Amino acid sequence: MNQQQELLNRITYNPQQCGGKPCIRGMRIRVTDILEMLALNVEVSEILADFPDLESEDIQACLLLAA
Repeated sequence: MNQQQELLNRITYNPQQCGGKPCIRGMRIRVTDILEMLALNVEVSEILADFPDLESEDIQACLLLAA
């Protein structure tokens, strides 16, 4: 499995969770929330501090999905 696919596997879809919107690793952290924070120039380190269950690869996965 290539690196892109490994990252994208971190994004999950569950119609019973967050209205079926893409989330990170089954948690209730939506991809759109992370992308919005990045768009508002929130530092990755601050996002990781605010969401201790997140890993830097999760943020990369959000960016890859958006691309």
